[in-house]
Amino acid sequence: MTEIAAILEFDTGGDPMTGRRWCRMTLVKIAACLAERLQIKISASTVRRLLTALDYSLKTARKCLSSGSGVDRDRQFGIIRDLREQFTAAGDPVISVDTKKKELTGRFKNPGRIWCRKALEVSDHDFRSEAIGIASPYGIYDVGRNVGALVVGASADTPEFAVNAIDTWWQNYGRHDYPHARRLLVLADSGGSNGAQPRAFKKFLQERIADVHGLTVTVSHYPAGASKWNPVEHRMFSEISKTWAGHPLDSFEAVCQYARNTTTTSGLRVSADIDERQYTKGIKVSEKDFKTLNITRHADLGKWNYTIAPTVEPDTFMTAVGQAARRSAKRVPAAVKM
Repeated sequence: MTEIAAILEFDTGGDPMTGRRWCRMTLVKIAACLAERLQIKISASTVRRLLTALDYSLKTARKCLSSGSGVDRDRQFGIIRDLREQFTAAGDPVISVDTKKKELTGRFKNPGRIWCRKALEVSDHDFRSEAIGIASPYGIYDVGRNVGALVVGASADTPEFAVNAIDTWWQNYGRHDYPHARRLLVLADSGGSNGAQPRAFKKFLQERIADVHGLTVTVSHYPAGASKWNPVEHRMFSEISKTWAGHPLDSFEAVCQYARNTTTTSGLRVSADIDERQYTKGIKVSEKDFKTLNITRHADLGKWNYTIAPTVEPDTFMTAVGQAARRSAKRVPAAVKM
């Protein structure tokens, strides 16, 4: 026993609360070390029994240490909860948005297993040059109705693409499901194309959502490192990943079809569209242009919570919105629907 303890001195981890310990060396390596030190033969099975007697066990690392600000994070979760309750009580839409992991489209291996008589044959290497393209699936999840929409982009994941995806959802689904709504609550991560920092995300929300559709858009961002609590992640993206697990995503149409086939026992339904527009990366918004936005930061944690109101007066909105929508339709083609 003492010989094993000496060997594992620098390869031991443990829990100070429960007293459980585990080693990072394999049983075969421990057996080889013991054989060298004691000049006797010992099997890996014997080592396993000795380790069990010493209260060792196999463990994997646990993600439980947070690097974020605990005070601000807890406050922000409280703010998000209150906003959701206010909008839901008023019958206004609450959507959770984010970009799912980008997918290489082509005959490539997709993690997961499926029931079949013969394994599917895919490329032995995931070369970008052999791919049809890279799909950027942007998800919009309607929290109140348990309905999701996936806009699969064929270009870059940019703030403009993110806002156009929200615009596609509103035009195809949101305005029909909430015909009297004049407010919209958007729950988003702190980073990425719809992050709290990019000015372009706020600019396009102003121009293409607030001004065109007359919606007062309130955005509330989850703190850094807390994206797994964003509803679109665990209520929609996780279910889509289960649907296409093990299946090659050999086309953009296949990505959409797997998303449409995603359902749950709680009634989740998902629609999917393809956005073939090309987006430019690195669009900058000057300080002068940013000041023209009708944006108000909230008094509590304004870095994560703000409201963008239409620049058109409410009484003249219905006339102006028709003209703006027609101009927008000419300027930006609608997403391709499958």
